[in-house]
Amino acid sequence: MQKYLIKNVQLVNEGTITVSDILLKEGFIEKIDSTISSSNATEINGEGKYLLPGLIDDQVHFREPGLTHKATIASEAKAAVAGGTTSFMEMPNTIPNAVTQELLEEKYQIASKNSLGNYSFYMGTGNDNSDEVLRTNEKRKNICGVKIFMGSSTGNMLVNNPMTLDKIFRESELLIATHCEDERIIRQNLEKIKTQKNELTVADHPIIRNEDACFESSLLAIQIAKKYNTRLHILHISTEKELQLFSNLMPLTEKRITAEVCVHHLHFTSNDYVRLDNQIKCNPAIKAAHNKEALWKALLDNRLDVIASDHAPHTIEEKNQPYINSPSGLPLVQHSLQLMLQYYQQGRISLEKIVEKTSHAVADCFQIKNRGYIREGYFADLVLVDLTKNTTVSKQNILYKCGWSPLEAVEFSSTITHSFVSGNLVFENGIFHESVKGQRLVFDRD
Repeated sequence: MQKYLIKNVQLVNEGTITVSDILLKEGFIEKIDSTISSSNATEINGEGKYLLPGLIDDQVHFREPGLTHKATIASEAKAAVAGGTTSFMEMPNTIPNAVTQELLEEKYQIASKNSLGNYSFYMGTGNDNSDEVLRTNEKRKNICGVKIFMGSSTGNMLVNNPMTLDKIFRESELLIATHCEDERIIRQNLEKIKTQKNELTVADHPIIRNEDACFESSLLAIQIAKKYNTRLHILHISTEKELQLFSNLMPLTEKRITAEVCVHHLHFTSNDYVRLDNQIKCNPAIKAAHNKEALWKALLDNRLDVIASDHAPHTIEEKNQPYINSPSGLPLVQHSLQLMLQYYQQGRISLEKIVEKTSHAVADCFQIKNRGYIREGYFADLVLVDLTKNTTVSKQNILYKCGWSPLEAVEFSSTITHSFVSGNLVFENGIFHESVKGQRLVFDRD
């Protein structure tokens, strides 16, 4: 494996920014020091650039198997790496749903052959597979967690059987990640609005999937988790109302209940439906602007623990259908880091906080072994960023298989120049080196 020496780069890590050299050897960070020389290492000039730990995205939908007309693990992992996301955790609502150990392992086999990024996959839960889900306890060191859809979304995996929920929350030894929306409230809202309008539009989406639907489901998940001291992680918090359910009174590593926020809920508001229509239709819905402002506040004061993309591609033909038929989800993983860097450049968030929420905190939350930090002895998952060079999103540089982005024509004041995955330089100034694939994530759990 090739050695790399990055010289005079600004390391953003563990709450500080320091100028240093960094030596990568055999997949790991060998040395961090202000003056390193190595005659047999490939040298990269980092002067004026920033080196961050590679992003770890705890929620993506890469659609394979079964939905490969939208995306594949290979195509979306490539897009992720180009955007600085070096590790991902992928959801079970593929076809077939990953609801058996055998189907779950098939996804790992696909990734081992095709993924440029490091990978893990959630075990999926249905109303009738609780015994199979609990077999995952035996694999707690090499599977990221168990996923429960407590509200219906793409893939038809709604779990609404109280006995199933109770059993899995009581007996699972893994982190449980939940999609929380109350199906009863959603259906009531839908029927009510149908009596008022002849044709629904995407502007009705945050009314149908409203704040109460999110709050009631998140509250239920937390109540069950507290009953059994379950390790619960609630995905894509989207409402101000839900924030009262989360605390910043203890360090993340001591929390039993954690929360994720996604970049689209930090960026878009319901005002953007006029411009982007079904392109930003997603579950939970993008809602009124006061929710966005509250999410930012909670992110910065640590009530919200991690940032993710919830990358969920569909073809543009599918998205352009009438609202009621258009699927929910939007592709974001290639640009999630640049979107956050844009907010840094606007003064809303520090570089150190971005790194904390996209790398450090994700590694701590999931107990990922030897990743998420720039430390000697850790895997060299790294991204080099130039904050002086602009990038404009266009169809010519979008790498998603679906070929579109809700961020098209946005000009970012940053460029991702290099991405290292487990010590391999896989992306360099627009060029991919694809001979070596990513690794399966390992979790440091007793």
